[in-house]
Amino acid sequence: MTTPVTATTAPALVTLDEIRDAATRIAGHAVRTPLLPSPWPGLWLKPENLQPIGAFKIRGALTAVSRMDPEVRARGILAHSSGNHAQAVAYAARLFGVDAHIVIPDSAPERKVAATRALGATVELVPLAQRFSRPAELAATTGKAMVPPFDDRDVVSGQGTVGLEIAEDSAGVGGVDTVLVPVSGGGLLAGIAAAVTALLPGTKVVGVEPELAGDAAESFRAGERRAWASADTARTMADGLRVDSVGVVPWEHIRTQVHDIITVTEDEIADATRRLALEARLVAEPSGAVALAGYLHHADRLPSGTTVAVLSGGNIDPALFRSLLGG
Repeated sequence: MTTPVTATTAPALVTLDEIRDAATRIAGHAVRTPLLPSPWPGLWLKPENLQPIGAFKIRGALTAVSRMDPEVRARGILAHSSGNHAQAVAYAARLFGVDAHIVIPDSAPERKVAATRALGATVELVPLAQRFSRPAELAATTGKAMVPPFDDRDVVSGQGTVGLEIAEDSAGVGGVDTVLVPVSGGGLLAGIAAAVTALLPGTKVVGVEPELAGDAAESFRAGERRAWASADTARTMADGLRVDSVGVVPWEHIRTQVHDIITVTEDEIADATRRLALEARLVAEPSGAVALAGYLHHADRLPSGTTVAVLSGGNIDPALFRSLLGG
């Protein structure tokens, strides 16, 4: 069952200047990942699994925390996440010397929970249905500032540095015709779309998400934001993409700057994760492998020409990884 989600006013799009400012702020802390040639002709890989916390989320978290008023930041920060944003906010809090309280669904992989705690954050596990309500309660009672996982222009502009780097490196790979981007709350897709639209106007940006959490694809087809029930999105192995709906800020970019959104099956995600490890020698979590799954299994739905697939993260549960490799 899906539900339309309405917003009163359309937010302004994130600008290229905001993205370039974010790039300056994260320099020296987030890795400027290269475009790597892949075993698949015509495809280049953007390996965000190589970030210090293993995922692109570090870009948005560092940008948002760095732009906070110092007095507000000093009171500590809050976040909610399935794991990768949690680690990114914990990393940013440690860098700025402030406390972080992170709310994580109790279905999140233990590896991501442990990694967040290891970075010094206080972790609170809650049922998936309380993922958004509990952080709101904490913000009201503690006065700590929230760092949203995707529905925030500072976060979107930070994630947009991925697109900025792709644009800067485009000439070195003979030009980029299509960029494939995993979709959860839409922050990464929106940021990349903003940068690519400004710098590579002929390049198409295509979102890829699990069939079992296809709210963004449905929204794109309907022309309005649609929300899925948490129980439905929880079915996918791609735990980082289990968001009920894309955010208000990301949606404005998606509806105006994104060419298409396609979905992939669980078998296709598993195949892409396995082939990344065995053929490209890159470890990606299922959430990070969906863009490749789209390329490998749905080429007929994609624009022709040189393609970049964003590998958004590599924090895979070891037991799941072993099962996907067949061992």
